[in-house]
Amino acid sequence: MIITSLTLATAWAADQAVPPPPAAGAPSELTPTPAPSPTPQQSATPQAVPKEASKPKEPPKEAPPASVTILSAREVHGVLGRDVRSAANEDMGKIIDVIVDRSGAVRAAVIDFGGFLGVGSRKIVVDWNALRFGRVADKTDSVTLELTKDQVKAAPEYKEDTPVVVLGATGSLQPLQFDDQ
Repeated sequence: MIITSLTLATAWAADQAVPPPPAAGAPSELTPTPAPSPTPQQSATPQAVPKEASKPKEPPKEAPPASVTILSAREVHGVLGRDVRSAANEDMGKIIDVIVDRSGAVRAAVIDFGGFLGVGSRKIVVDWNALRFGRVADKTDSVTLELTKDQVKAAPEYKEDTPVVVLGATGSLQPLQFDDQ
């Protein structure tokens, strides 16, 4: 049954490809000849591929090796979870997050301030430049904040997905510029 259908389709396509006879007295060169329709067998055959496309592709170039920097354990320390104290050695809370701008530059730290064992505490944002890390030698050392406890108490609470109010020690912090793109 399939062979008969293919034979009929081939015969029909051949009939369609035959140009009509030229009109009497008309030059045969001016009569347009319709382009033959491809038969199912012709359309299934692969087309000629240009030599450029048939060339094997070059293997992808290897990525350059990653750079390696070794930092002394005495020179660098993590800050999340660090206790924060005022210059007068008052407990100011713990650093719980770091805020960066779109370029990746650190702008501020979120401090969990006040309360007892997390009850009654609130998050406030302080300018990164108001923090001092000079005495941070191990996990037990705290970070110093150049603000008083009263200044931090007066700061508005930080809430995600709202404009961030950053409390700075010198008033030199510039607002974060975000484009609505």
